[in-house]
Amino acid sequence: MLAELVSSALGLALYLNTLSADFCYDDSRAIKTNQDLLPETPWTHIFYNDFWGTLLTHSGSHKSYRPLCTLSFRLNHAVGGLDPWSYHLVNVLLHAAVTGVFTSFSKTLLGDGCWTFMAGLLFASHPIHTEAVAGIVGRADVGASLFFLLSLLCYIKHCSTRGSSARTWGWFLGTGLCAGCSMLWKEQGVTVLAVSAVYDVFVFHRLKVKQILPAICKRKNLSLFLSISLLTFWGTSLLGARLYWMGNKPPSFSNSDNPAADSDSLLARTLTFFYLPTKNLWLLLCPDTLSFDWSMDAVPLLRTVCDWRNLHTVAFYMGLLLLAYYGLKSPGVERECNGKVVTNGKQNANGHSCHSDGEYRNSESKPSLAAKAENGIKNNAAQRSPLPSTENIVVLSLSLLIIPFVPATNLFFYVGFVIAERVLYIPSMGFCLLVTVGARALYVKVQKRFLKSLIFYATATLIVFYGLKTAIRNGDWQNEEMLYRSGIKVNPAKAWGNLGNVLKSQSKISEAERAYRNALYYRSNMADMLYNLGLLLQENSRFAEALHYYKLAIGSRPTLASAYLNTGIILMNQGKTEEARRTFLKCSEIPDENLKDPHAHKSSVTSCLYNLGKLYHEQGHYEVRPKPHLSLSPVFW
Repeated sequence: MLAELVSSALGLALYLNTLSADFCYDDSRAIKTNQDLLPETPWTHIFYNDFWGTLLTHSGSHKSYRPLCTLSFRLNHAVGGLDPWSYHLVNVLLHAAVTGVFTSFSKTLLGDGCWTFMAGLLFASHPIHTEAVAGIVGRADVGASLFFLLSLLCYIKHCSTRGSSARTWGWFLGTGLCAGCSMLWKEQGVTVLAVSAVYDVFVFHRLKVKQILPAICKRKNLSLFLSISLLTFWGTSLLGARLYWMGNKPPSFSNSDNPAADSDSLLARTLTFFYLPTKNLWLLLCPDTLSFDWSMDAVPLLRTVCDWRNLHTVAFYMGLLLLAYYGLKSPGVERECNGKVVTNGKQNANGHSCHSDGEYRNSESKPSLAAKAENGIKNNAAQRSPLPSTENIVVLSLSLLIIPFVPATNLFFYVGFVIAERVLYIPSMGFCLLVTVGARALYVKVQKRFLKSLIFYATATLIVFYGLKTAIRNGDWQNEEMLYRSGIKVNPAKAWGNLGNVLKSQSKISEAERAYRNALYYRSNMADMLYNLGLLLQENSRFAEALHYYKLAIGSRPTLASAYLNTGIILMNQGKTEEARRTFLKCSEIPDENLKDPHAHKSSVTSCLYNLGKLYHEQGHYEVRPKPHLSLSPVFW
């Protein structure tokens, strides 16, 4: 219990500085402008709309169905309104809870020793979690992770009680319910059912690949076959219900969200999609460069086989295959079990047995702190059931790393991002277990006490560095200006563009204009940025320039209704009534299909119709007409 409490405390302490943070980036659309959070909106709308408040069956919906997360936002709104403090507090508490449950899960694999403690601290401090915890919309990933782990722990209980207690099916029911809740927090939560199957086959039954079919066919393993079948049935049912509820249609995204998916070159798509998991693994290994957004050209496409990044791809998949082979190979003469070297399942010459860490005694009379890691915390522990071997843990860790990440690989459907750090929240559990079990295996293999101490303290140092990076990265999430400035290096087009919106809201007009122009320097066809620059120029009475950028925005995105609206207003002011009339009419005829924000679109169309009515009514007598309705909201993306 101590390991769980300390790990949770570290997870809590590292994110305390986020409690003073403001709403950032996607928080505005998911919380500040989301009608589903308002008390006058029936709460049942949450179950029919997507994460952003758009009807799930609408052609422009993101199809991100996360009602439990949206419901938690609504409860936050009911208690504290739009005070970001309470939203951040819930995120931090959820992360602390996930850390504690993950540490408890690690204990079922690693025992009560120091290595469980290490795994928990590594997860608590990993910097890849900052987007999910410090960014309020990341609550979807954190909440899904909590129920993901609870589902997995329920299934572990189901396996241990199967055939000996009627309560085993109660644990299975808990597995299914928690898996469903995890999916209703975020889509990837349903993958816990596949991870549970991996645990049952490769950890609980300790089967190798060639043993799976014979074992399932045997009558004595009927319970294994039944459990796996029920997991498959429940997972298929959840996915089928999910697909039906979103209208049986996949979401559509702009080419800037996922450039590889929009590429005409099959070679470029293939090479890039194979490379992206490599980039994600590097972010887990070395989270030195993090960004709020990795879309557009943040990761340039791999267009030829001569691109040097293909070497990273080859090395990544070779390493993955080697790890998989190590975990799935048939047991040899000598292997590791519970972090100790055993021969043919028996004690080796030093008397190490395949039991929990507490049963291992060091031959030294006064071991060092590092040496105690091999013994565990208690040397006088009673007899316990054997813990999984290192090979078993490697297989489960790989499944935790890979399976929850599969939905983000573009393998089954295209996703609306290139890289998303918060998507790595659940896969990082597998990464932390791999690092821990790898360090433990090296610790056991080496003979010299100096090398053992070096491995132990190197792992501890990694945790310290991760913690420091997390605390520093949290500072970038304090407000939008700091966040967007931190992302200029990775995604300059989007970072400069959104920074321009922030500077404009601070009345720093010249700096905002410079930021917009910097964004367009990196990506000249961004309709939102062309529109935002035109809006800034219009508000500063530079109408000719504003009209130029509005027309460029319309050319880049013919469905941008707000650009038509403001173009028509400028033309009215210039006395070009016929051209203004045509512009308003064209705006009013734009459908809201496949639009990211249909609510904003309808608002702009309504304003176009209002101004068109005034134009008809006044017949060009500008000196007596009221001031027209303007679309004065910049576009954040």
